[in-house]
Amino acid sequence: MTATRPVPAPDFVGYPEVRRGVRALLEGRPETHLRPVPACPEWTVIDLLGHLTGIAERVLVRHGGTPPPALDGPPGVPALLDRWDDVGAELDRRLAAAGGHSGEIMVMDAYTHELDLRAALGVPPPAEHAAWVPSFDVLVRGFSGSLAGRELRPLRLRTTGGSAWTAGTGRPTASVTAPAYELYRALAGRRSLGQLAELDWSEAPGPWLPAFTWGPFAPPSAPGR
Repeated sequence: MTATRPVPAPDFVGYPEVRRGVRALLEGRPETHLRPVPACPEWTVIDLLGHLTGIAERVLVRHGGTPPPALDGPPGVPALLDRWDDVGAELDRRLAAAGGHSGEIMVMDAYTHELDLRAALGVPPPAEHAAWVPSFDVLVRGFSGSLAGRELRPLRLRTTGGSAWTAGTGRPTASVTAPAYELYRALAGRRSLGQLAELDWSEAPGPWLPAFTWGPFAPPSAPGR
């Protein structure tokens, strides 16, 4: 996989910005805490936040840390936000000390779910975000492996803003182009097969559509947001 951008900073740098973004989304909207999250059909907003907190705790343990004591009873959104910040602050320090890409999948997961929350609440995605580049790189690597594993021809992934990546093995002779947000959501399993087919493909997309099912991701049956 190659890219036409500068090499990004270590992936954990976007994690505090995700936490701040999610807190800003939820603190002023207490009426939305039980709202369903369409991108995660089995979850409400509070379920999604519990997932983010739980992932942070598991990664902290993996890096030698100890999460705070368990909360008493079913936690609400304020308690989960505070717990995520407490765990996340320790994680930030440990990931910074570890360097490299120790937290890349966690950051991608958290940023993807911030976008899920924004879609569920009708809030547009941020114009810029520190987690964007490292998260996109994780998704491109996963999609690249999916193409190679299915022995599909490589693809040139392009954004309408001018960024480009090669996914798969070899020199690509076909491409797909979309706005950066749409391409990200496509790679993260948030776009249906119909929506994927409607992107700007240089040739018929059918052969490549199965590769959008990889890892934890799969196109939803209904159009995604």
